[in-house]
Amino acid sequence: MDLAELRIFKAVVEEGGIAKAARRLHRVPSNVTTRVKQLESDLGTELFFRDRKRLILSPAGERLLAYAEKLLGLAEEARSAVSGSTPRGVLRLGALESTAASRLPPVLARYHRAYPDVRVELKTGTNDALTAAVLDRRLDAAFVAEAPAGQTDLAHMALFAERLMVISSLEHRRIRRPADVEGDSVIAFPDGCAYRRRLHRWLGDAIPAMRILDLSSYHAIVACVASGTGIALVPESVLETVQGAQVKRHRIPREYTEVVTPLIWRPREDSAALMALREELGRTMRVSARS
Repeated sequence: MDLAELRIFKAVVEEGGIAKAARRLHRVPSNVTTRVKQLESDLGTELFFRDRKRLILSPAGERLLAYAEKLLGLAEEARSAVSGSTPRGVLRLGALESTAASRLPPVLARYHRAYPDVRVELKTGTNDALTAAVLDRRLDAAFVAEAPAGQTDLAHMALFAERLMVISSLEHRRIRRPADVEGDSVIAFPDGCAYRRRLHRWLGDAIPAMRILDLSSYHAIVACVASGTGIALVPESVLETVQGAQVKRHRIPREYTEVVTPLIWRPREDSAALMALREELGRTMRVSARS
């Protein structure tokens, strides 16, 4: 088993088949098939179940994929460390959906222009899922909602100040305290979302009696709130990206709504690409502070 075989295996998984993986890797399909079979032979197990022209990842393949991502990431870090300071290779980033939609586009656009040899892979998820992925080395860094308290395995950099707002349909009465949402449903991202935890803390004793609707898209959340399905707690910056959002905004105490988005990463494992991203973010924050 070598890194080339792991790259081919990972490409087949991500592209969903041999032909697409071959195009991405600039190889012929027969070569990709041969390398996958060699890897299976070396490991003594099937990595895919073959159903006509479809490849379905086996349980052994699922386990190998996690290790492949770690090994390929470490190999890229090693290459950057010994080949000089020029950022190149793959930078695996995670972000909350709100951050990806409202904060990252201009940052990543400038980063791409400055460092065209870096390929950014961006995955979205909840605060807890992203933190776990950084700790497990499935991501190099992530934009999350909370800096991990007491977590010595992670470093963090405070970035974007966010204000959370309770939103409701336009017809809803004014919301100032939990009693004002009695009988409403709560619409939120699944468990692991830091904003969901803040909403639950504000609601307190009222939350057990409320219906919870889990959604994984802010556009879907805003649309459901606008239709009267329930209430939600969302970043104000996200509402600015949803054109024509027909919702009413309500302020609740600042202890539940003032948030600073940090970037988290594993200290002493910085690649040149990640260090360059932190420098770009530092410039962005300095310019923002002056304006």
